[in-house]
Amino acid sequence: MRMRPTLRWTPDADLPPGTTDLAPVADALGSGGVLVLSGAGISTESGIPDYRGEGGSLSRHTPMTYQDFTGSAQARRRYWARSHLGWRTFRRALPNAGHRAVAGFGRQGLLSGVITQNVDGLHQAAGSADVVELHGGLDRVVCLGCGALGPRGELARRLEEANAGFEPVAAGINPDGDADLTDDQVGDFQVVPCTLCGGVLKPDVVFFGENVPPGRVEHCRALVREASSLLVLGSSLTVMSGLRFVRQAADAGKPVLIVNRDPTRGDRHAVTRVALPLGPALTTLAGRLGVPVDGSVLVAQPGRQ
Repeated sequence: MRMRPTLRWTPDADLPPGTTDLAPVADALGSGGVLVLSGAGISTESGIPDYRGEGGSLSRHTPMTYQDFTGSAQARRRYWARSHLGWRTFRRALPNAGHRAVAGFGRQGLLSGVITQNVDGLHQAAGSADVVELHGGLDRVVCLGCGALGPRGELARRLEEANAGFEPVAAGINPDGDADLTDDQVGDFQVVPCTLCGGVLKPDVVFFGENVPPGRVEHCRALVREASSLLVLGSSLTVMSGLRFVRQAADAGKPVLIVNRDPTRGDRHAVTRVALPLGPALTTLAGRLGVPVDGSVLVAQPGRQ
């Protein structure tokens, strides 16, 4: 299925209002079988901005599309220069209270699974198990020629060697790990090829305009079918890749609950939208349910090194 390159969505004036009442979410979690669908908003408290919230990166940044990346060597040069610089900061991001609470819910057996639209690996670093990365992960790269997968840390080492002295100051970092650089700052940045076949390397993430692997989509659909309810955390649901699971759950009569400060494209399908910051809201929920949240848990992610 092709991921629609929808960048923005304008809320209708008659959408249901948000609430600050966490009781319906607590009730759903207490009953178990909750499938979590998370978006960029859960990682903002880790220093990674979201796309569309207040100060979101789309106000200054247009994400790379699959068509641009595969069709232009200059676009790839620009992407890898920006992404290489952004990775230095991105890989040091740590899970926040929201990630830790989700991991705690999972350890207590309250969740049936976690689907994330994020590429930052922070759910896994917090200790969540069997996370489905709908859009892939920045901690690995794939060759478009031979299909070989490799760790991002190894590619970062090769790019450092090929671009000694590359130390521009970025204006900001984006949810896809891309730093804001001008063309002058990109300069003649050197892109490195696949070591096995000499092919083009790409981060193992789904760019805008790219296909989400059909098997991954079906796996997520199966998780929705098996869940008792769907809990959306920090996603505007602007793109169809996440919204389709909300629609599937609602069509099947499963409660959809959303925690997101701003209106979302899925609000019409939800029984409630809690308009609170995620970290405090999820920490409060964990306290109500007696779920321990261990801030000392940090699971190493080899590809981030």
